[in-house]
Amino acid sequence: MSIWSSLSDIAHSVGEGIGSFLSGFSRKSTVPEKSIAFTIGMIALGAKMARADGVVTHNEVAAFKEVFQVPEKDAAAVERLFNLAKQDVAGFDSYANQVAKLFARKAAILENVLDGLFHIAKSDGAVHEDELTYLKHIAEIFGFAEEDFKRITARHVQMEDDPHAVLGLKKDATLAEIKLRYRKLARELHPDKQVAAGVPAEMVKLATERLMQINDAYQTLTKGAVRARN
Repeated sequence: MSIWSSLSDIAHSVGEGIGSFLSGFSRKSTVPEKSIAFTIGMIALGAKMARADGVVTHNEVAAFKEVFQVPEKDAAAVERLFNLAKQDVAGFDSYANQVAKLFARKAAILENVLDGLFHIAKSDGAVHEDELTYLKHIAEIFGFAEEDFKRITARHVQMEDDPHAVLGLKKDATLAEIKLRYRKLARELHPDKQVAAGVPAEMVKLATERLMQINDAYQTLTKGAVRARN
């Protein structure tokens, strides 16, 4: 049974209490439980993300469904949870804290959450200032420092074409430092490790896309380092 099929029953039982439902999970929860909590938390944060600039557009809703790869037969259940979260008076910070407590601070999985939210934010062609502020607050709750947020933002917003920023390295990083950083990120983003930590298999796509960007940045930097030495 897919994660979405499991959500069908949950969507009709949580009522208005998405936050209360999430509060029942923690880092000690089983992997299947974490998968459910992670997914509902992402739905709630995605809904709040879509409202961050004051307007929920068709593109943002479509982008949400694209990030989650929702099967048509389960779309109604997911949309119900999405709409409940949009209407919920609870602040986004309560949802972010509940997602954060499922995993270690600054965990690669929490970066995946931010990547998904960035995807929704930029679906209308730009990441607006209010959306960027929202994302920065989420990152802070997740334990990411300002330099971490800049690195994550560099994958989505064309502030500068800098592969160093994508890998979270200083511009004077040595070839050895580049390789060490790349190997660490590659281990964290391996699909098997993601699933074992509680990320639903349907969501591993986020980590796979992020790894592709990291691969591109790594190739650019290592080729440049080799040319500089020759």
